This record gives sequence, C-alpha cells and structure tokens, in this order.
Amino acid sequence: MADNSRPPVTGYPAPPPGAYSNGYPPGAHSNASYPYAAPPPQYANYQYYAPDRRATFLRYFLVAMIAFFVIIGTVLFIVWLVLRPRLPEFRVQSLTVTNFSVSNSSQHVSGDWLVQFQVANPNKKMKISYADIASSIFYKSESLSATRLPPFDQGTRNQTVVQASFAAVDTYVDGWAVSEINAERARGAVSFQVRLLALARFKAGWWRARRRLIRVFCVNLAVGLPPNNGTGKLTGGVRECRVGL
Repeated sequence: MADNSRPPVTGYPAPPPGAYSNGYPPGAHSNASYPYAAPPPQYANYQYYAPDRRATFLRYFLVAMIAFFVIIGTVLFIVWLVLRPRLPEFRVQSLTVTNFSVSNSSQHVSGDWLVQFQVANPNKKMKISYADIASSIFYKSESLSATRLPPFDQGTRNQTVVQASFAAVDTYVDGWAVSEINAERARGAVSFQVRLLALARFKAGWWRARRRLIRVFCVNLAVGLPPNNGTGKLTGGVRECRVGL
C-alpha cells in the first residue's frame, strides 16, 4: 500500500525505452562528458599572466622617490621661511694705487693696489663663514694681479672690514688696454674692476648649509691718476658691489 504522506519527488522524466541507444542524447558525441544537450563553456583561448615583479618594484620605487623629494622640498621651504637667508653685502670702502706706471713700448703695467672692503651680514638669524677667498684686479677685461685673503667669520648683523693688496710688476696687457689707460689717465682718472670669489657657509644653530660659491664684482672703481703721478685714490666715495651665487 502506497504511503500518501510522503511528498511527490520531482526531477527529469525517464527517457523512453530505446531513446538513447548509445547512452547519449541525440547529437551528442560519444566522448562527451556533459550529460545535457548544451556543452559547458570552453575557455580555450584564456591565458594566465603572472604579475611582473620588476615593474611592480619600479612603480613602488618611483612613488617612494617622489614622496622623498616632496618631503625634503617641504622641509627646506619651511627652513627658508623661518630663516630667510640673505646674501652678504660687499662695498669698496677705499682703493689706493701707488707706483703705477705703463710702458707703451713693451705694453707692461706695474703698480700696487690696496683695496678695503666693507662686508656686511644682513641676516638676523644666520652666521656666515668665508673660506678659500680669491681676489683679482682688472682693467676692463685685462687681468693685472691676483691675491688670496685669509678666511673669516661673521655673526648676525655684523660688519667686517677686509683688505686685499695687489702687486703687478711688468704685467703684459694688450695694446688697446695701454692706449685706453693712457687716454683715461690724461683725463685724470683710471677705472679698475675688482672680482672676489669665496666659499661661504650659512649657519643657524645646529643647521649648516653646504658651502656655496659667492661671486662679488666691483666695477667702475675710478682712481685719480694724473699723467705725472703714479699715486691715486678712489674718487666718488664708497662703491656698491654686485653679489651673486
């Protein structure tokens, strides 16, 4: 006697006898393993690519380098805002020339120059130290003499007087320089130029900047030199010099 309390069982109906003579539905191949008419999707062209570790490393490295430079730049900008470093100021306070002479035939120039610089540190929070100081004196583009100066330090808001002495003994110059020196001397004054190069380091407490090359140019230094006298002094008062890095 059948048990009517059990629920009916649903599913695929049994195929009619002899419908699948070879055990597969019509149109299916004997080597198919999928029991239904539609075969499962095939991914015959799918290829798996492993991630390129080198490219990943380079990407992370570039990101790290960019972040590093951004941080360093931000720190330096903040330091600059706090310290506000300014270049030193140079002035030619005095210039004296003695034993000055020009040989027209041999195109030689001789003389002794004594230049007094006034160096000012305008910074309120930074000290400056100077080393490897070299200075030269020119007549326009013709170099007459060169010398070296001893190193020195400057405190904040400090002014220092530095002297440079030059000596030229029969220094050869071009013919145009001889002609122009004589022409200026006939008018009562000869203009010289002084160049100064120094390695400067700015300091504020524990902070030390790397040494920077300071370039100082002092031009149009007119010295009264009449034709019959080899001694003269700077005319026109103190002269400002151009200062740059």
